Amino acid sequence: MIARLDFAPLDGITKRVFRRVWHQRFGGADRYFIPFISPTGQHILTPRDRRELENPEGLPQIPQVMAKQAADFVWAAEALADMGYEEVNLNLGCPSGTVTAKGKGSGLLMDPDRLDRFLDQVFSVARVPVSVKTRLGYHTPEEFPRLLEIFNRYPIACLTVHPRVRPEKYRGAVHMDLFALAVAESKNPVCYNGDLTSVAGVRALEAQFPGLDAAMIGRGAIADPALPRRLRGGPAAAKEELQAFTAELYQAYQDFYGQAAPASQRMKEIWFYLIHLFDGGERLGGRMRRSRGPKAYEELEAQIFQELDLLDAPQGELA
Repeated sequence: MIARLDFAPLDGITKRVFRRVWHQRFGGADRYFIPFISPTGQHILTPRDRRELENPEGLPQIPQVMAKQAADFVWAAEALADMGYEEVNLNLGCPSGTVTAKGKGSGLLMDPDRLDRFLDQVFSVARVPVSVKTRLGYHTPEEFPRLLEIFNRYPIACLTVHPRVRPEKYRGAVHMDLFALAVAESKNPVCYNGDLTSVAGVRALEAQFPGLDAAMIGRGAIADPALPRRLRGGPAAAKEELQAFTAELYQAYQDFYGQAAPASQRMKEIWFYLIHLFDGGERLGGRMRRSRGPKAYEELEAQIFQELDLLDAPQGELA
């Protein structure tokens, strides 16, 4: 069995409110990755960043930083260490065009020599362990062996590999042959990330890579909030449990925003994934996506719980 389960950062979804409620209701993840902050040359943490990074609940959290310049990352790592964080994650995986055009996220993978200089500057001064979340390359999977050589030069706390390249984003088959290379050749601990949406999928990963250090689950744990718990031998989510979860989460969003409209919008994003737990949920899921305003959201959620049954064997597969 994989020793550690990490909850992936999904910008706009797995933010502080969600992490707290999900952890209290379901749990099963060993660590929660905070969606990235992107420091600027002014070297300040915005009030929004600070709110996200505060951790009064004491959850085991890892902040993620996306930066173009090593100096900006080092500054952020120092600031986060001062806040009590014991590890900082470097985002080399984000495939968004607006991000990569700035040379951030997976944009840093375009120039391996530049990446090497970036990591050299970071690891020469960082006083907190640094982990890395990466893709196989920017253009083609064949870039990965060269990148792995670079990663092996540095004491990376954990190398999380999403086995796709930037143009593939989150679609198409993952390149398991190159993830196997990472497991075999990495001098640092390795974590797998990508399309883990079912118990069967994780068990297949464990069978293929016995002794794998860790796995990171993101969308699968939103589509089936009990998935990490089930991987630990716990029960699947009951309908009443899901209803209590969504009710608490909706109220927590309203408390955070001070109004229902943005709270209902956040909940619609959750239901984009969660609807796949329900038998015949596509029809109401489509209506949910097209709905406008809190009243419509509330009526549709009530209808889902009243009219739909959970699938007999929840898998959390995504459409």
